[in-house]
Amino acid sequence: MTTIDCTYRGELRSAAVHGPSGAELITDAPLDNQGKGEAFSPTDLVGTALATCILTIMGITAERHGIALMPCSARVEKAMTSSGVRRIDRLEVWVSLPPGLTEAQRQLLQRAGEGCPVKRSLEGAVTMKIHWH
Repeated sequence: MTTIDCTYRGELRSAAVHGPSGAELITDAPLDNQGKGEAFSPTDLVGTALATCILTIMGITAERHGIALMPCSARVEKAMTSSGVRRIDRLEVWVSLPPGLTEAQRQLLQRAGEGCPVKRSLEGAVTMKIHWH
C-alpha cells in the first residue's frame, strides 16, 4: 500500500507528498472553476494518470519482450461536463509508438496499454478513447 499525504495550502491549492519517495506535487483549481490554473488540477491528474499508466505498462511489456520503445509519447485531452454535476466527461489519448515496430509488436504494446490499471479503474465511469499512431 502506498501513502500520499495531502495538505490544503489555501487559495484552492493543495500539495501532495508521495510517502515512499518524498516527491511533492502541487495542484491548483482550474481557471474555469474559480482557480488560478497555475498547476495541474486534480482532474488533470486523472488524465495524466491514464496517459502515463499506458506508457508505463507498455514500457514493462517492451522490456519483457526486448522491444525498443523509445521514442514513444502520449498526449491526453480531458473534457469536463458542461451541465449538471461537474465531473470528467471524456478522456482522449493519442499514443505515438516508435517507428520500425512489427505488426505483432504493435499489437502486443496496444493490448498492454489498453489493459493498464488506470484505464481499467475508470471504465464505466469515464468515456475514454485511445488513438494509436
